[in-house]
Amino acid sequence: MVRVGVKPKGKVTIKWSAIFAYAIGLIVSDGNLSSDGRHLNLTSKDREVIETFRKCLNIKNKIGRKARSGKIEKKYYVLQFGDVIFYRFLLGIGLTPAKSKTIGKIEIPQRYFFDFLRGSFDGDGCFYSYWDPRWKSSHMFYLAFSSASKIHTEWIRREIGKFLFVRGHVSKSKRKGSIYNLRYAKKESLEIIKKMYYNPKVTCLSRKRAKIKKALLIESAQQKTYFK
Repeated sequence: MVRVGVKPKGKVTIKWSAIFAYAIGLIVSDGNLSSDGRHLNLTSKDREVIETFRKCLNIKNKIGRKARSGKIEKKYYVLQFGDVIFYRFLLGIGLTPAKSKTIGKIEIPQRYFFDFLRGSFDGDGCFYSYWDPRWKSSHMFYLAFSSASKIHTEWIRREIGKFLFVRGHVSKSKRKGSIYNLRYAKKESLEIIKKMYYNPKVTCLSRKRAKIKKALLIESAQQKTYFK
């Protein structure tokens, strides 16, 4: 007599939406798939990232703490859960258990690409601004995405280019284990920001959004001064 196995039940409702795509972006940047074919986790220094991720996927697992390898102090927040069906779904759209340097294209519906990109940005992206001393009242800012995979970085660059006709620039940093940085200067980054934050209520990391908003307010004031 053949024993019939129990069909796995999924914790995560797999249905594309703005918040689901955002959560996928976080997984691609800060998530990890276990080699057991079932478990996955998300790790971040920012508790808001973990709480938002949990809310997006509507899961109830507890948020834990962990230390960096070789360290004692638990600076990182982590959420781990098991879901065979969701795990297989992630494999199907392009993720792998050892994704850091091997990840490439992710199968995202075009209508949700910038929600996914915002999640990726909140995970591994950065925004910085400064006053350029070479010119009087010159305010500069950049939007950047980071990944250990050159293939994935180039894919993001191509996808953004399809929608917005911006080029960006990819460089390699050797300080943190060969990380690739895709960077956009002021004019191009403004176009991406408009698409990522297309609505004041979009799901996002408040800290990064506030940083961008502050820079844009400075830019707005500068433009008014210049065209006075």
